[in-house]
Amino acid sequence: MIEGFSLSKKEQGILLISARESIMSLFNHSNGPRIDFNQYPTLRLPLGAFVTLRLGGDLRGCIGYITTDMPLFDTVCETAQLSATEDPRFYPVDPEEMRHILIEISVLSIPEPAKSYNDIIIGKHGLILDEPENRAVLLPQVATENNFTTGQFLSALCEKAGLDPKTYLERQLQISLFSAEVFGEVRHGSLTHGDGA
Repeated sequence: MIEGFSLSKKEQGILLISARESIMSLFNHSNGPRIDFNQYPTLRLPLGAFVTLRLGGDLRGCIGYITTDMPLFDTVCETAQLSATEDPRFYPVDPEEMRHILIEISVLSIPEPAKSYNDIIIGKHGLILDEPENRAVLLPQVATENNFTTGQFLSALCEKAGLDPKTYLERQLQISLFSAEVFGEVRHGSLTHGDGA
């Protein structure tokens, strides 16, 4: 993250409510959420973010931007809609499902190249594979939720990029690392944690 940066519980709550309102605006054809950046200047910062949708504990959509020039508030609202409608792994979310879907937001730090695989800290770092023919991203929580070792995390990254899972053993992949401040709904309007992942 930006040095010393963290979102307050109020700011996290605003982003979660706005993500849900942004998705619902697709169904009720409203203009979607707005915010006074003078009151919440942190949400104007151009930070990357992913919005993850879960239904009954299962992934239902996840899309985001690693880096962006947009304010964080706008990035969250846009990626919330994209996660609900444009994730190629799933059919679009419908209004009835949104009553049961829980939203999780990951606000990302600026990525930095890894010098070696030893730089990867499970539970702290997400991975970006950025090669001309192969690109993929895994959020930090993917490793912790699956109890991955570093090798398993790298293998999963290779698979997501369409490579053989053992490619990371054959050569040093071009990988960047990032951290994330992760928070989400328990029930609509409630937060889980905001201490990052």
